[in-house]
Amino acid sequence: MLTDLSFAIHITAPIFCILGLGIYFKRRGLITDEFAKTGSELVFKVTLPCLLFVNLVETDFRHLVDTQLFLYAVVATLAVYFLLERLASSRIADHRDRGVFVQGAFRSNMGIIGLAYCLSAFGEKVLPVASIYLAFVTTLYNVLAVMTLTRHQGQETNGKRVQVIINGIVKNPLILAIAAGVGISLSGIAVPRIILNTGSYFAQMTLPLALLCAGAAIRLREFQTSPPLYWGTAGKLLLVPLLITVGGIAIGLRGESLGVLFLMASAPTAAASYPMAQAFGANHYLAAAIIAATSLGSIVSSTLGIFLLRVCNLI
Repeated sequence: MLTDLSFAIHITAPIFCILGLGIYFKRRGLITDEFAKTGSELVFKVTLPCLLFVNLVETDFRHLVDTQLFLYAVVATLAVYFLLERLASSRIADHRDRGVFVQGAFRSNMGIIGLAYCLSAFGEKVLPVASIYLAFVTTLYNVLAVMTLTRHQGQETNGKRVQVIINGIVKNPLILAIAAGVGISLSGIAVPRIILNTGSYFAQMTLPLALLCAGAAIRLREFQTSPPLYWGTAGKLLLVPLLITVGGIAIGLRGESLGVLFLMASAPTAAASYPMAQAFGANHYLAAAIIAATSLGSIVSSTLGIFLLRVCNLI
């Protein structure tokens, strides 16, 4: 049991330490708000796409694609979304809080924290599976976020706004990098080594820079204690990972596949939920508080979850 606990701690502790250093460096003035913003943009648009592309382009997907995992992830995300919608309607009085609660509870920060968890747990061999998972579920997240925020703001579907979101999905650098990497891999086209080596240098910057900037972006002052905050945090850290993981166990997922499923689901709320809430006129202060609370709390909940899965010999 101590071995299992040590395994769990070794997965999450490095992520927690770098996030903590991001908070510390921000307080010391070594990282500014502008640096955190620019660094996060660099990660999203350059270094993380390079990481995904370089690792996918030389992967043999003919023998790797875990169809069961990907299909289940989509179905489970949809099921959890509709459950959260029911809870929001019955438990949260303020309409401006409902969509924020739903988005905050189901939308994980998979591209940074989730991917970091997976790499820490299983090494680089898990990256192709985690990347395809990321592409499928990230696309679904964007669609569901628009649905819940539009619905609870009492707005009619705005064609222009939806078109902007669709364009955002189609032009998403992560999805484009994954599509390019998988496409080139399946086509058998040889990528020049100089391109792969250059991409690898950028790729090595990704997780340290992303986690430092994520830590620097956590604003404890934005905590607004309220029932929707407690509900949203509990949903993201406990309810959603529990339901998705139990369902995965029930359909027979084990080992690396189950680990990816749990770690992606247990990652904190995605930072993108804040500007999305702001754009739709929802309670963006609540969105910021949920991001901060889950960013800190997921270290504990993810460690506990990995520990329990190891003790039960499921991963």
